[in-house]
Amino acid sequence: FTMITCGNPNQVKRLGITVTKKAGNAVVRNRFKRLIREFFRRNKDLFPAGHDTIVMAKKNIPPLTYQETERELTELATRKTGR
Repeated sequence: FTMITCGNPNQVKRLGITVTKKAGNAVVRNRFKRLIREFFRRNKDLFPAGHDTIVMAKKNIPPLTYQETERELTELATRKTGR
């Protein structure tokens, strides 16, 4: 995964998700999107207010469980925010 954050003037936390077609067929891509959305929903406190967060899932990602996805994205989010 790659995570990018940038400020927004609305002081709300927003999420953008991109998954390339090289990651797999529509079923696989939608599963990644659901996992990322669920992580964002459960862990909004990791993300700063007033920032947009974009999560990109790259090609050749193996099928992940929610726990594996959570571990990867938590590490990225804490590194990004410095917490």
